[in-house]
Amino acid sequence: MCRLGARSVLDLGCGAGLLLHRLLQTGRFQELVGLEQNGEALLQARAMLAQCQSGSTQLKILHGSFTESNPALTGFDAAVMLETIEHVPPQSLSLVETAVFGQYRPAALFMTTPNQEYNPLLGLEPGERRDDDHKFEWSRARFRAWAGGVARRNGYRVTFSGIGEWHADAGEPTQTALFTRADADAR
Repeated sequence: MCRLGARSVLDLGCGAGLLLHRLLQTGRFQELVGLEQNGEALLQARAMLAQCQSGSTQLKILHGSFTESNPALTGFDAAVMLETIEHVPPQSLSLVETAVFGQYRPAALFMTTPNQEYNPLLGLEPGERRDDDHKFEWSRARFRAWAGGVARRNGYRVTFSGIGEWHADAGEPTQTALFTRADADAR
């Protein structure tokens, strides 16, 4: 986020607030907002972050879903969706696209998701997922096709990479996409 020059960051699906905690500690951000749907995780995030000194950083933790319209979530320099997209039912992916890329429109968005092709190297059987709550896990080709379509339809560029030990046939265990809004350069 710092390399992007971001001063405001939106954590979509912030969970217990671990990323927000780390970003808050850097002292480099003016505004940090976390959005979480799970009530238990939301309570954990609020409890942990209440203990932190925010200095001049404005910090908010909101209850809600990134499948829903929310004008308060527009105008951020950067957003993150870390290991969240795979928890969305496939029939709701268009809602994510509409809300996040159509309405919130962060200048940049960093997304991570499991790489299905790596699962056998983790000892998983065909069709088995890394977490019982995952609605799907995509191959690299499927993730690139979805993310590329989202980028084209909403005026973003997207680049792909991965996290973790690289395997010649399977790639990395976690795949990443960095979306940058095409008109963000003009800001």
